Amino acid sequence: MVPKVPNRYADAIQSPPKKKPLTRLRLQLHTKVLLALVLGIAAGMAAAHLGWSEQVSIYVKPIGQAFLQLINMVVVPLVFASLVTGVAGTNDVRKLGRIGGKTILYYLSTTAVAVTFGLVLANSLQPGAGLTQADQERLLAASPSATVDEVLTRDAPGLSETLLNTIPRNPIRALADGNMLQVIFFALLLGIALTVIPREKAGPVAAFFDGFNEAMIALIHLIMKLAPYGVFALSASIIGQFGVGILVLLLKYAIVVILGLALYTITAFSLIVRCFSNLGIREFFRGIRPAQLIAFSTSSSSATLPVTMECAHNNLGVPNEIASLTLPLGATINMDGTAIYQGVSALFIAQVYNMDLGLAQQLTIILTATLASIGTAGVPAAGIMMLAIVLRSVGVPLEGIALIFGIERILDMCRTVVNVTGDACCAVVVSATEKKGP
Repeated sequence: MVPKVPNRYADAIQSPPKKKPLTRLRLQLHTKVLLALVLGIAAGMAAAHLGWSEQVSIYVKPIGQAFLQLINMVVVPLVFASLVTGVAGTNDVRKLGRIGGKTILYYLSTTAVAVTFGLVLANSLQPGAGLTQADQERLLAASPSATVDEVLTRDAPGLSETLLNTIPRNPIRALADGNMLQVIFFALLLGIALTVIPREKAGPVAAFFDGFNEAMIALIHLIMKLAPYGVFALSASIIGQFGVGILVLLLKYAIVVILGLALYTITAFSLIVRCFSNLGIREFFRGIRPAQLIAFSTSSSSATLPVTMECAHNNLGVPNEIASLTLPLGATINMDGTAIYQGVSALFIAQVYNMDLGLAQQLTIILTATLASIGTAGVPAAGIMMLAIVLRSVGVPLEGIALIFGIERILDMCRTVVNVTGDACCAVVVSATEKKGP
């Protein structure tokens, strides 16, 4: 006879203890992208050493090209829907009065100045120069020939022609062709029209574009989950073709961007605070420092907004009625740091591809980056989406984005600090001109 097992052991024999499930290591997207960049560089160097560059180009590169085409796919509908929604959503745009007018004028003006500053810096330091002629020819050969030929052989239009070309003769064709300036122009006018007509008629149209905009943002979330795979494929194919020489250019590019952000923050904001308010420069930067730290760690102007408003009111003396208008609007449309990044990045990629962008084309970059900041500031990966818009507006191949995608997170942290500082600077200036603050 089998002896009876005591009760205290019976459960253990009949039901062995369950093992604790292993906790999955969850990496954030920017960490995955950085790891993908490192692995892609290593794979590309190994392929070049083993003579497998052609195989990498045939079997791996299409994965990265598919990722770029997904980004390209969503750019036009995203910008159109977000701009219409943003402008139509300001139902009280005519009630904002002086404060709203000053705020919008400040943000658009400083964004235009910032992207111009980035272009001047990139023209002066030439971060994309340095590839050998043979490497440039191979890079051009690997890019869509129609886009490259269009830029290299196109006669530069004059200033008046550039401005007139922002008005679409056929908005549907502008959307189909991806003519970004015309798309932005039409979207702005349509949004303004929706604020003028009776609300009961504008409501359904605005609701449609609002839902469409949310769908585009959700689509971006899905596409960005594929970023590590795209970055790995693109970096492996680029390094496999061009070797580590391209990494030297990437380091130069990052230094130029960070240098531009630092110089603009120190000079431009100091001059603005000194000229338009009675606040001391040291006092301003000391007061906004907590918001800058949060901005650097989160890379989000929107996430930093509560801290920015607290700093503006408690440390800089900006009244709540002004801070509550200027700062949320700034978190949406003010992108001084991103504008500098756009200017440097667009010229860097053009220089790598040996494309000479003339005055009219650089003016197009300024107009596109300034207007696109209204529509893309609140979406994920805003810097990359804006850069795709800017590159398309002047015909530079989107493949160039692959060169800078790996360090996007680091640069995003730096430029968000500049964006938030610009928001606070605007609040101080508007408060001073309204005689309600420092």
